[in-house]
Amino acid sequence: MSLRLADVDLSLTLSKIESETRVATAQRRLEQLRLVTAGLLGRREPGPPIIVVFEGFDASGKGGAIRRLAWGLDPRHVRVVPVSAPTPTELAHHFLWRFHDGLPGKGGMSIFDRSWYGRVLVERVEGSIDNDTVARSLREIVDFERSLVDDGAVIVKFWMHVSDDEQRRRFEARAANPLKQWKLTDEDWRNRAKRDAYVTAADALFEVTDHHHARWNLVSGENKHYARAIVLETLVARLETALTTLGYEPPDAHGGDYLETGK
Repeated sequence: MSLRLADVDLSLTLSKIESETRVATAQRRLEQLRLVTAGLLGRREPGPPIIVVFEGFDASGKGGAIRRLAWGLDPRHVRVVPVSAPTPTELAHHFLWRFHDGLPGKGGMSIFDRSWYGRVLVERVEGSIDNDTVARSLREIVDFERSLVDDGAVIVKFWMHVSDDEQRRRFEARAANPLKQWKLTDEDWRNRAKRDAYVTAADALFEVTDHHHARWNLVSGENKHYARAIVLETLVARLETALTTLGYEPPDAHGGDYLETGK
């Protein structure tokens, strides 16, 4: 069954207190798992490269989720890769060329704040590429992700979703806050006017790129407290499964002060 944004349950909520408790627990577990994949705990050898991809509408909560995801990690063990419009030099190459520098090697972790999916979202909606190029690009993205996974990487993809009304409310709140006005641009308002086209493009890309090697996780961002906890818990669960599959033994999540004692 294909994923669709219309099927995301935007009514899901968590209280701030419950969210903060669950986020803190997941952050600590993620720190343990990162020490394992970095080769600093357990087998003491570099584990699989970890690639986390965030996509979604503007003001859907990507930034808040990424901050909490990276919060408890040593900066040497995680890299956040912000992705903006391609430069003229990047446009002169194949569209995937510009992402290679941000990819992690063995034992590394990269979080992409937007990604190669801009090709089949922004460029498609703006009419920069035709339908044949969209179809080819989708196939190339699947091949690209499959090649990374076949080489040992773990890819976890999140789409943060919010309703039209909630997005407008957040835009207006940013516009009224001097400390957040920098987050809102004329381009954001212009993209918002094309929301229906972006929904169509998103549903189309899910149909092709929600493949066995790299599944999509559609997260309700309507309630930020819910979204932040679910993103962290989903990533932790995915890494635990991947490490077990690859023959690693993740540390006991309830083993007391595991990090401090070095057990």
